[in-house]
Order: sequence, then structure tokens, then C-alpha cells
Amino acid sequence: MENEKYLNDISEIKNMMNQSSRFISLSGLSGVLAGIYSLIGAWLAYKTIYFDTTSMGNYRNLIISQDSINKLFIIAFSVLILSIITGIALSVRKAKKTEDKIWNVSSKRLVINFAIPLATGGFFILFLIEKEMLSLVAPLTLLFYGLACVNASKYTLGDVRYLGITMIILGLLSTWFLGYGLLFWALGFGVCHIIYGSMMYFKYDRN
Repeated sequence: MENEKYLNDISEIKNMMNQSSRFISLSGLSGVLAGIYSLIGAWLAYKTIYFDTTSMGNYRNLIISQDSINKLFIIAFSVLILSIITGIALSVRKAKKTEDKIWNVSSKRLVINFAIPLATGGFFILFLIEKEMLSLVAPLTLLFYGLACVNASKYTLGDVRYLGITMIILGLLSTWFLGYGLLFWALGFGVCHIIYGSMMYFKYDRN
């Protein structure tokens, strides 16, 4: 009995240490909704691209006008803003339920470690767009987002690390199959977000 109590005490101490060093109020439902936003964005991007071309579905022969590039930027920016707002709102709601602080040392570290690779990738991609190297945009968004998730995962739920690794793999595959960036973008930001978000929701949020 004493050994069992000793092990329970160690488990409780370990949980307390994890909670103090990790931001655990991240909502899995926000990942699901971000995936849905991304799939809608990918569909709008598809309609924008193929309204502008007569290549009949051949990704490699696309000629995209500046107007379409502007529309694609607006779509991507809208998906990003909606995902951020949803993530913050649902995380605040979860933190209130568990009586945790939404802005603490762990959440600050999470944001900083997530933002550094993401901001670096964002500026790099903008430079590529300026140089009209559009074929690399989709692979690099997946790669830098995956690196951001892996970098930030040590300050939040461990499942984020596996999401990041999946995104990196998809980014590398998208670089190899360079003509199908939109498809990999939808698979990564859409389908993977829904899958991992659902797993995190049933694993953490419903308890």
C-alpha cells in the first residue's frame, strides 16, 4: 500500500510539473475547425486558379495572373486569421473551465517558439512570391509550419509534435511532386488538422 501511495504521489508531482511547464489549454476542436477553414480555402483557391486558366486541370501548365495571386493571398490570409481567432477563443474557453491562466510563462514560450520558424518562413515565402517562384509556396508553407509545430511542441501537448512531423513529410513530398502543391496543402492543413484535432479533442478536451 505504501509503495502504491508513493507511486501515486510521484505521478501527481509529475503531472503538476508538466502543467507548470506546458500550455495544456490548447483546444483540439480549434484544430478541427482550422482544418475545415483550410479545406474551404483550398476549394476557393482551386476555383480561383482554374477560372484563370484553360489548362484543364494540368497543374504544370498553369499561368496565374496577378489578380489571381492577390485573390489567393486574401484567401490564405483569411484562413490564417480565422484559425488564429478560433484557436484563441476556444483555448480561452478551455482555460476558464479548468481554471488555468491563458497567458503565462508556458503560453509565452509556446508563442515565441512557434512564431520564430513561422515568421521566418512567411517572409521567405513572400520573397519567393515577389520573385514569381510560386511552385515552391505550398511545399514551404507545409515545411515551415511543421518546423514551427515541432519547435513549439515541447511547451504544449505532445501530439503537436507528431502533427509537425506529418506536415514536414508532406512538405517534402510536395517538393518532390512539385505540380500538386494545392492538393498537398489541402491534405496537410485540411485533413491532417481535422484528424489530429479530433484525436486531441477526444483525448484531452472531453475529460
